[in-house]
Formats: sequence, structure tokens, C-alpha cells
Amino acid sequence: MIDQQTILDRFQKGEISISKAFNLLTEEDREKIKKVNIVKKNGLEELHNLVGLNNIKGLIEDLTAFLQVQNLREKYHLKSNGQVNHMIFSGNPGTGKTTVARILSTILYEIGLLKSNKFTEVERADLVGEYIGHTAQKTKKIINKAMGGILFIDEAYSLARGDKRDFGQESIDTIVKSMEDYKENIVIILAGYKDEMQSFIDTNPGLASRFAIKLNFPDYTIEQLVKISEKMFRDREYILSDRSKHYIYRVITELRNKEEINSNARMVRNLAEKAIRNQARRIVKKNRVNKIDLMTINTDDLIRGLDNA
Repeated sequence: MIDQQTILDRFQKGEISISKAFNLLTEEDREKIKKVNIVKKNGLEELHNLVGLNNIKGLIEDLTAFLQVQNLREKYHLKSNGQVNHMIFSGNPGTGKTTVARILSTILYEIGLLKSNKFTEVERADLVGEYIGHTAQKTKKIINKAMGGILFIDEAYSLARGDKRDFGQESIDTIVKSMEDYKENIVIILAGYKDEMQSFIDTNPGLASRFAIKLNFPDYTIEQLVKISEKMFRDREYILSDRSKHYIYRVITELRNKEEINSNARMVRNLAEKAIRNQARRIVKKNRVNKIDLMTINTDDLIRGLDNA
């Protein structure tokens, strides 16, 4: 049996992986490490099943590996590098910010950083009150609700909009204090458009150092949007006819050209939902319907979805 220190030394030198080190440990040590969920990967598998976002996936995988190593080092009473885990997600609508944040709550729970996989999504209206003192109460209530998991604040830059009579700053101050007081029990993610989020951080110097992790979500390519649309139909148990498979690329291209701001997967979701409604209108007019009819989306369904976009 290899002694624990030798395993640790080899691991630190990069000679063996985390999984190999885990397998070499005694049963007693493995049970200890299981308590921090080092070997679970359900969240990472879900992340890698998403279309595109390769850079985001790589950064989160690096972060996850780092946090797992810190957990392992603490088990052996070695110095670990503390890290602020609050984050900023920036990008256009529909680029996967909310989806990735929700999956991240599972990942951070699985590796033992968070006590639960709870995911709380809020916006300005959930945090800002109508009179002095009300905002702090509302914000604290939301933070307490999210404790142990991830608090995701969408369009966070809106908290800084308004004049001196606006209570958004009160919410920001409450959030910043909670980030320090409860940094071991909650991860706060601020999300929004790239330029607006950068301006928000620039006008609040104290925020920059508190958000060490900043992820920029790029727009999806047309090809990626086609794959996302196909998955959306497939997940809902619909199939595209042979003609509609070829046609959907054109439909998505035309929809994107019509938009002033790319809404990415949100645009594709709207298309899928409209196409499904169009298909329903078409199906109810038929005298006889079989299973394939109920599942098939044809070009007419997509065309009307484009016309109504």
C-alpha cells in the first residue's frame, strides 16, 4: 500500500490525476473525500452537453479543478489558496448565461463548495423597495433565501440607474456587505449586457475586486443556433421533415438579420414555440392523424413562424 504522503507528493508534482490519487487512497480516506463530492461530475456532463460555449466550458472546468484541489489540500492540512467565487456573466440575451449559472449551482454543490444546488434568480424589482430602508430589507430577504447556493441577479447594471433618490445603490451596498459576510455560504453572479456590465463595474470601484471571475458569453453562430433549434424540437418530441431540416438554416439566418440585437437561443426558442403552435393549427384541420403527423414540423410551420416573428 502506498502511503498517503507519497500519493500527495505525486499528485502535487502532476504525476497522477485527482481521480488516480483518489483510487490509491485507503477506503477510510476515500470516504472522507466523498463527503466533499470530489468525484461527482453530473454538472460538468450537463455543461458539456450544451451547444457551443467552448471557452466558457474550459474556464469553468479550470475553476472546478482548482476548487477540487483546494478541497483535497485542506483534507491533508496543507495551505490552500482562498478565492473569491462571486462572478460576472456578460453577453447578449440568449447566450446561455442563466443556463450556465443554473448548471454551475449543481457543479459547485457536487464539489462541496456550496451546501446545496439551490439557484435563485432575481432582477431589480425583486431587490429595490419603494422607501428608505425598504430596499435593504428586500435585498436581505432575497440573500437569506439564496443562502447555501447561487444568487443570480439578471440585468444587474439596472441597480445603478436612476438619480440620487433611487434606492438601487442601497441594494448594491447590501449585496456587497453580504458578499463579504457570507462568502463561504453563497455565490453571487451579476449578469447583463457586456457594455452595460462594464460601465456598472467601472462606476463602482469597490465591485471589481469582489468579482474575480468574469465570463463573457459570445453570440452563437448560425450553425450553433440550428443545432440548438433541432435539440429544442427533439426534447419536445417533435421531428423536422427532410425539407424543414434544410430550410431551418435559412429561417434562422433571416430572423437574425431582422434583429437589431442578437437574442440568440431566445430567438430560436420563440421560433420553435411558434412553429409548434402553427403545427397544432394545421393538425386539427386534418380528418385523420397518426403519431408521425403529431410529431412532424414541416416548412409551412416554420415559414409562418418566420412571418410572425
